[in-house]
Amino acid sequence: MTTTSGEKPQSPPGEDRSTRAAVATVFRLTAGHRASIAVATVLTVVGSAVGLAQPLVAKHIVDASGHGRVFWPLLLLLTLLFVTEAATGAVGRFVLERTGEGVVRGLRHGLVARLLRLEMREYDRHRSGDLISRVTVDTTLLREVVAQALSDLVSGVLVGAGAIVLMVWIDPLLLLLIALTIAAAAAIVASLLNGIRAASERMQNAVGAISADLERALGALPMVRVHRAEKREARRIGERVESAYSAGVRTAKLASMMSPAVELAVQGSFLLVLVIGGLRVNGHANSLGDLVAFLLYASYLVLPLSSAFRAVGLIQRGMGAYQRIEQVLALPAEPAQRDTTAVGGPPLRRAKEPETGGAPPLALRDVHFGYGPERPVLRGVSFVVPHGRQVALVGRSGAGKSTIFALVARFYEPDSGTLLFDGRPAAELDRGECRARIAVVDQNTHVVHGTLWDNITYAEPEATEDEVRRVVELAHLEEVVERLPGGLSGVLGERGSTLSGGERQRVALARALLARPSLLLLDEPTAHLDALNEAALTGVMKDVAQECALLVIAHRLSTVQHADRIVVVEGGRTVASGRHEELLTSSPIYRGLAAGQMLRPAEAPPSAGRAAHAGTWHAR
Repeated sequence: MTTTSGEKPQSPPGEDRSTRAAVATVFRLTAGHRASIAVATVLTVVGSAVGLAQPLVAKHIVDASGHGRVFWPLLLLLTLLFVTEAATGAVGRFVLERTGEGVVRGLRHGLVARLLRLEMREYDRHRSGDLISRVTVDTTLLREVVAQALSDLVSGVLVGAGAIVLMVWIDPLLLLLIALTIAAAAAIVASLLNGIRAASERMQNAVGAISADLERALGALPMVRVHRAEKREARRIGERVESAYSAGVRTAKLASMMSPAVELAVQGSFLLVLVIGGLRVNGHANSLGDLVAFLLYASYLVLPLSSAFRAVGLIQRGMGAYQRIEQVLALPAEPAQRDTTAVGGPPLRRAKEPETGGAPPLALRDVHFGYGPERPVLRGVSFVVPHGRQVALVGRSGAGKSTIFALVARFYEPDSGTLLFDGRPAAELDRGECRARIAVVDQNTHVVHGTLWDNITYAEPEATEDEVRRVVELAHLEEVVERLPGGLSGVLGERGSTLSGGERQRVALARALLARPSLLLLDEPTAHLDALNEAALTGVMKDVAQECALLVIAHRLSTVQHADRIVVVEGGRTVASGRHEELLTSSPIYRGLAAGQMLRPAEAPPSAGRAAHAGTWHAR
């Protein structure tokens, strides 16, 4: 039942879109709040009973005044009834409003938990901005349904039922006239409800598309401005805005057509009661007090029922939002992980001592994988990452190196073959257990809004200052700490905008080292470093290899030359492995890659800064 942003939502075959089904859905949403709803219902019933007693008291006051008498106790009683009705109504509405907030809170918790655990394939199929809008915009509309529409519906039905009983007792003929008027209005409203829901669904999808496109543009704002694409992006988002506008106007048009029907029920009923009731009073069929009481009961019937009509329309709009929420909740998610955290936060992981024997931290055996049936990427990858060793992956663009990283991180599962962590098949391990063994420094470094300390200790929030200082030195972040106002407590901008690309990568490296993993994955670790820092990082990687195994996607010869083993990936297969010198003589593919990237002494760049950018593979 999933849809992409901007598409017209498709309902599953056999879906019941009736008002009864919509009300049943709202009732199901309040499953954990039945006690609050019961209290609100009781208060509503009490308020309704008190309100229904008022016309009877008013009838006696009018009839008594017709004989020249005024009963002050009845006036005081009428005032007391009015105050009691107002108080119980206010408390009841507050309880329902609180219930609506509680329902939305539960939905948002569920959506957030689901979005954070979706299978990685789902993020490839859905836009994050649209998914976020389901947590914010759609749930807000649903809160209005639970809090406002449910209250109007419950009070309208209860008050209407009581008013009908008493109106039958006073004047059945006048009640029949009102019923005919309301039935005509109800028929018009019913014919508009499905259209309102469909238009609301289109509007919610369009709003989600606006969020997705705007996030896309803001996330790449420097690129947008450099390429002078502001107007083009504005037009793209503007098309989504126009779509939302059209759907909103359609919703407003249908809703506005309901208004005359509701006014027909309200105004027409009062006019009929006044004209026909006045004639019956002149004909002595009823007393003036009967007419006053009937008019009051008509207001108790017509006004709540008109609110109930509007509530039904709002419920149908809310069902469009709830359908989008259900789509997210139905998306496949990763299995729940066993909780390995300690009280007060996750414990610091400690890497195993380097082992000379035993199972390696990572081994791949004949691994096949594709992002779809027609998109095979890996076609039989096998290699081992031993303890205390640095293994480099090299190959042309599209060879499958980054996909290997994704499989090791358990973002995806292999179609066939086996991944082993410390000799244990990944399929036998919880994903959390696998990830507890590894740390990743991705080429697209992730720096979150917050302090430098927050970013370094993201995986280990209970780390000590000495532990943080250690990794700061290892990652050569001392200058960043000194430069930032507040040092480690200095606030980094959105996505680390106050840092350079190389600094962001070193922050990610410090974060990974703090976790002391048994296997560290590095995706082109020297890509954003100058020559001096590249040389320093090469030394760091040697030191790190004494604590854990390293698997590196290598795009520079300087990195490859120092690896203990190089694995050449071509066309989704491992075609060669060995040390740099061995592969130069035994592997034509590796020799071709190296020949295209080596610098001859005469071509050496005059500055270290330029040297830092030489020797980059044209591949992933």
